[in-house]
Amino acid sequence: MRVAILASGNGTNFEALADHFQSGDIPGTLALLFCNHPDAPVIKRAQRLHVPYTAFTVKSCGGKEAYEKKLLAVLQQYQIDFIALAGYLRVVGPTILNAYPHSIINLHPALLPKYKGLNSIQRAFDDYQAGKCKETGVTVHYIDSQLDHGAIIGQQAVPIKPDDTEATLEARVHDTEHVLFPAMLKKVLRERENKEN
Repeated sequence: MRVAILASGNGTNFEALADHFQSGDIPGTLALLFCNHPDAPVIKRAQRLHVPYTAFTVKSCGGKEAYEKKLLAVLQQYQIDFIALAGYLRVVGPTILNAYPHSIINLHPALLPKYKGLNSIQRAFDDYQAGKCKETGVTVHYIDSQLDHGAIIGQQAVPIKPDDTEATLEARVHDTEHVLFPAMLKKVLRERENKEN
């Protein structure tokens, strides 16, 4: 099983997954990092961890459709079987979705279906301050054509504490991501391996 990670930014979840692949804890091979921001810090992490990577922007391709076709060609070149989205801040379009049915999972920093989309941690923190919620969390799910939708693989709640700031809450959410995401990816890939054998 050859896996690609798609990421857009800092790459702490990419590194957490890479560590688990390289220790043999997650089955399969981490064959590629793709980043849609060629100057994002995640690329430095890929270089340090000796993970092959490719990066290009939608703009450089002349639009979303051409971008997705180019990305699909890269995924096929690397013989990718499965995709994990780790802070990939783009909606995956039909070109990639149709090529990888039920083979793309996403990490979202909230307990879906709550706080879909961007700024999930900030929105949960604001709701806590307004007395509307007591927790947020992390979700790993398959993706489909709708935003932050698709079958949920696993979730972990993160309580919001009275002395939390948005920054301390965000740090705890990220700590939870770094545990839940590798565990859920391992579970999914193990199940696939067992079906194939």
